[in-house]
Amino acid sequence: MSERDEERLATGAVARLRARGYQVGCDGDFDTDDRPSIYPTLGSAVRNLTDRINDATTTAEVAEALTGLTATHDGILAIVADILNATADFHDGLDEPGDPHIARRLRYLADEHLRTIRTDLADTRNALADRHAQHPGRSTCSQEVPATERERSAVCACPPPPRALPAPPPPVAAGLRR
Repeated sequence: MSERDEERLATGAVARLRARGYQVGCDGDFDTDDRPSIYPTLGSAVRNLTDRINDATTTAEVAEALTGLTATHDGILAIVADILNATADFHDGLDEPGDPHIARRLRYLADEHLRTIRTDLADTRNALADRHAQHPGRSTCSQEVPATERERSAVCACPPPPRALPAPPPPVAAGLRR
């Protein structure tokens, strides 16, 4: 690789790291103000649902976020089921002795476990959507600071949310397991 190509590659690496929010100290030859376009990763797009739920102040906001997870046609869990089934189909075409078992196991996960999770979350989503309530421990933060504060960027006027103990899990239903 030529020296010019090495410098171009290093400068590009610095630009990409800084575009992702990393603090990069480098030699002046590689320093750049360029910020290439970055596209969100699939994981960060899904993480956005977590952020929306963490920031939610109403049951409607959480229900809306859960819709992206539980929608039957294009929700995340429906797509995960499609991935499991596609991977099972792939294993059906392989020739190792364990492949049919793996295919059956993947279909079982999609048909039983994932369906249970999706159903429970959809029920939770529907209950929250019907509730139409503010969360008593959360409020929308306006990021406004009283004018009397000396350091306006350091203190938010919103009270901190109350700390609550986690609720115990619901009792296990008695009955025969499938």
